[in-house]
Amino acid sequence: MNRPSLLALLVVLLTAPVGRALAAQPSTVLGALDGLYPELDIFYRDLHQNPELSFQEEKTAAKLAERLRKLGFDVTTGVGGTGVVALLRNGPGPTVMLRTDLDGLPMEEKTGLPYASKVTVKNGEGQTVSVMHACGHDVHMTVWLGTATLLSKKKDQWRGTLMLVGQPAEEIGAGARKMLADGLFKRFPKPDFAVALHNTTAAPAGRVEYVSGYAMAHVDSVDITLYGKGGHGAYPHTTVDPIVMAARTVLALQSVVSREKHPLEPGVITVGSIQGGTKHNIIPDEVRLQLTVRSYKPEVRKALLDGIDRVAKAEALASGAPRPPKVEVTEGTPATYNDPALTRRLTDAVVRVLGEKNVGEAQPVMGGEDFSEYGRAGVPAVMLWLGAVEPQRFTQSRSGGEPLPSLHSSGFIPDRERTLRTGVTALTTSAMELLGKP
Repeated sequence: MNRPSLLALLVVLLTAPVGRALAAQPSTVLGALDGLYPELDIFYRDLHQNPELSFQEEKTAAKLAERLRKLGFDVTTGVGGTGVVALLRNGPGPTVMLRTDLDGLPMEEKTGLPYASKVTVKNGEGQTVSVMHACGHDVHMTVWLGTATLLSKKKDQWRGTLMLVGQPAEEIGAGARKMLADGLFKRFPKPDFAVALHNTTAAPAGRVEYVSGYAMAHVDSVDITLYGKGGHGAYPHTTVDPIVMAARTVLALQSVVSREKHPLEPGVITVGSIQGGTKHNIIPDEVRLQLTVRSYKPEVRKALLDGIDRVAKAEALASGAPRPPKVEVTEGTPATYNDPALTRRLTDAVVRVLGEKNVGEAQPVMGGEDFSEYGRAGVPAVMLWLGAVEPQRFTQSRSGGEPLPSLHSSGFIPDRERTLRTGVTALTTSAMELLGKP
């Protein structure tokens, strides 16, 4: 991409459409982005090429820590395992936390990029797996570092404490809890505000979107083991068939959503795995179900989990099972709630820089994010969506063209420069809005 001077770019923007609005209202802080971008691009490609799994992000954390120390931050590593906390104190004022996630996913990259990941590692079970940044955490880290760089070089423009949190293990919903348990808000200042960005394929690059209130869901994983009495498939009357029991349970669980929950309150119960049996003519002793459960409000979450427990036990009783089922909630993340007043404040600020056409409201989603933990710890928090798809490709796809690879896809490719520049602009603008004025 050509990089004209800021003055020339501003002149062009007076008549330019949506895609070039980044510098529509350039500040003395954002004015340095053009010069910084080549360095960020190199850093992004290095991160993309060298992803690490959850709680294995030692090299990733070290790269971030090294660069932040050079910028003058007071850096602590090893928080919550592989987490990084960096503070830049700049006089009296608010403490503003900017969070990035660090981890990649256990999957093989198939993008064909010259800087595609070819990394393979041992996972927690000792299996060799490929690793890829298929959720854009490399974008998040690069934007985060770019914002840190711009703000560290213009300390005369703000007051307060900039708190950068590099969080491990977002992909397994465990990193935020572990950092908090390791004293994130006790060993370090408890922030007045927390902000994060997450890239999305639901919007074109150059666009930022927001959701006020509930933005992402409670995510609970539930394991159910149904116990029967095994035997020969030719003599079912001598058995208690847990496969039939499981089939009835799967169907009955849907009534919890369709008949017990208020129809205007979102909720999902999905049975993603059924495991049982070894051969055509053998009725097994047990069947295992794995569920994902999604909701926004705590009372809906409780109703869904209580309903799952009740239905599983009732179906076992109705089948004459030799013992009650085992129902376990094994992992989960709470719903992400964007503080409405803070959301309004940040989006107004971002609109002033990117323009109204490049900022818009999004729909809540049933995905999960453990950034939610910081809000639950008492900090007003907002996560903004960062468009990541090349705009023309996005428009063609929405008009019936080729479907776009989603996040967590082996073919996910962000529109690199546009996404990174917009992300740095939005996150820097958000931080500047919240930090004290000189």
